[in-house]
Amino acid sequence: MKDKKTAGRFSVGDHVVYPSHGVGIVEKIESQEVAGSKMELIVIVVEKDQMKLSIPTKRVGKVGLRALTPPKELDETLKILGGRARIKKSMWSKRAQEYDQKINSGSIKELTEVVRDLHRHDKQKEQSYSERQLYESAFERLCTEVAAVYSISHEDASATLLKHLADRGRSRSAPSSGSKKAAA
Repeated sequence: MKDKKTAGRFSVGDHVVYPSHGVGIVEKIESQEVAGSKMELIVIVVEKDQMKLSIPTKRVGKVGLRALTPPKELDETLKILGGRARIKKSMWSKRAQEYDQKINSGSIKELTEVVRDLHRHDKQKEQSYSERQLYESAFERLCTEVAAVYSISHEDASATLLKHLADRGRSRSAPSSGSKKAAA
């Protein structure tokens, strides 16, 4: 069996998260000569955006390239979606910048918080165009990582996220079936 080519902690075929583009797959690790010096590069394919990124292995830490979130940690992180939205009372433009920074931070926790905070249930007021764009961007990025971590389809990942969002507040406010019978 042939060994996978590796660069640091990443190997060809690994799913990785590039903070400003989301989930991609390490296509190859190659050496190139640039301006007379040899440089090792990780080539990542981001299928969703039909994009290839070449990152010098020396810059992997600086750009925030990371492995997928482990399943157990992702399970815990998705519980954030069931919590109450935390929306600051600042101007929308300032909040939009903060949301954008969180989306592109590479942090699964911050990404999940953006999805939670910008998700609207049917009964809530409509979102502005920019709010909807940020929500859709965050939701799509989170959905892609959930699909990759759990090895499920994009549709199943989306359904998983929507279920967590729909469960918001039910566990705290819904009476248990035993208490209904006791009250009757």
